[in-house]
Amino acid sequence: MKLYLIAGEPSGDRLGAALMAGMNQIAPGCKFHGIAGPAMQAQGMQSLFPMQELSVMGLAEILPKYFHLKRRIRETAEDVIAAAPDALVTIDSPDFCLRVARLVRARRPDLRTIHYVAPSVWAWRPGRAAKMAKVIDHVLALLPFEPPYMTAAGMTCDFVGHPVVTEPLASPEKVVAFREEIGAVGAPLLLALPGSRRGEVERLCPLIGEVLGRIAPALPGLKVVLPTVPNVAEAVQDMSAGWPVTPLIVEETAARRAAFAAADVALAASGTVSLELAANGVPMVIAYTMNRLTNAIAMRLSLIDTYTLVNLVSETRAIPEFVTDRFRADLVAPEVERLFRDKDARASQIAAMDLTMDRLGRGGEAPGVRAARSVAAHLA
Repeated sequence: MKLYLIAGEPSGDRLGAALMAGMNQIAPGCKFHGIAGPAMQAQGMQSLFPMQELSVMGLAEILPKYFHLKRRIRETAEDVIAAAPDALVTIDSPDFCLRVARLVRARRPDLRTIHYVAPSVWAWRPGRAAKMAKVIDHVLALLPFEPPYMTAAGMTCDFVGHPVVTEPLASPEKVVAFREEIGAVGAPLLLALPGSRRGEVERLCPLIGEVLGRIAPALPGLKVVLPTVPNVAEAVQDMSAGWPVTPLIVEETAARRAAFAAADVALAASGTVSLELAANGVPMVIAYTMNRLTNAIAMRLSLIDTYTLVNLVSETRAIPEFVTDRFRADLVAPEVERLFRDKDARASQIAAMDLTMDRLGRGGEAPGVRAARSVAAHLA
């Protein structure tokens, strides 16, 4: 079997590497071509060009690279045709991947196409599924409620589990050591998570600082840990410098893992980080905002009443959420403070988190292997 895989960002690279490992387990000798990051390259795949060229977000970042990206789309499509794989597997990054699939479909309408990570049509722009169905045959979904949306649009779809269920967690010994190291033994410990993109950090950090100013007097000895990633570490340092509680900023993977396991409460931007918190059993408040125009558009187009994945997967509304113009310190601070004290509120969240992890595949076959079985069954 030969597969052509395309990953466009680090999360897709990790999914692709797990899929490759799964294919090697169930179909030894499978050959891989395509675009890969370091995780997929570690599985033995050579990349057509550096994946980092595709890791751009937002209009301002894309415009200067527009013609270069168009050229890469054409080059990739030509390489798919030349490789003559049994299937093209595109992994997330729909702006790039689905354009490649469209060119390939025009030249090779018989080639099977598979997309890994279903678009969030359940949240907004449901018409995307119908457009995707013109170039994609089969979808590998991360969330258990997504397959019906894909099949309704004309594609086959399997829920294969979410990679968060296989992420390692810090041991109790590591948690104790981390708290001792930062002087937080017996002290309330808050995780502040303002996002992983510069724009998010710039918008959310000042508001998180306002929340801290309101809760710190009621929580003596409060410690704040701010896990971040290298691409926004400098912005995080600058934007949190004036907070009333000086945060400990951590980038290294082991320290980040220990911080998640050690935290009492988290105040986090909306996104997949809520699942990482759920895996560690950390009660959380989710808050997010964009500029005023984008907020208005988002609210107008939204199809759901919550954006928090724990709420959606567990079919509860256990996680308090403050988005768009409701992200105000006077609204958020009481909920954060309450989670430090209210045992019932904490227990309700933890029950929803446990249900979420179970529904995402915790304790079952690894998502990468499930994805591989889905690919093989589709091609069979």
